Amino acid sequence: CHTDRSGWDGIWTLTPIQFTNDYFENLSEKKWTLKNWAGPPQYEDPTGKLMMLPSDMALIEDPEMKQWVEVYAEDEELFRRHFATAFAKLQELGVEFPKWS
Repeated sequence: CHTDRSGWDGIWTLTPIQFTNDYFENLSEKKWTLKNWAGPPQYEDPTGKLMMLPSDMALIEDPEMKQWVEVYAEDEELFRRHFATAFAKLQELGVEFPKWS
């Protein structure tokens, strides 16, 4: 995030340009504390290098969502498969495909 654009500051993972499950690992395994600063509410890890937003923290506060965070933190391949399925649905939403015989 960039404070000059969104108001928040920081990165969610140390590998922000790689498609991994690091986000879920970080969210479930690190201790997050409310950042003491003049900006909008956000959380930071013990190193102060990583951040999470209140919307991210909601994923581990809700028991049903937390179980998915933990599953994806443990199984990157499952996360990738589920992401691919959901992304394909989003791309094809409302698109009519010709019936080929």
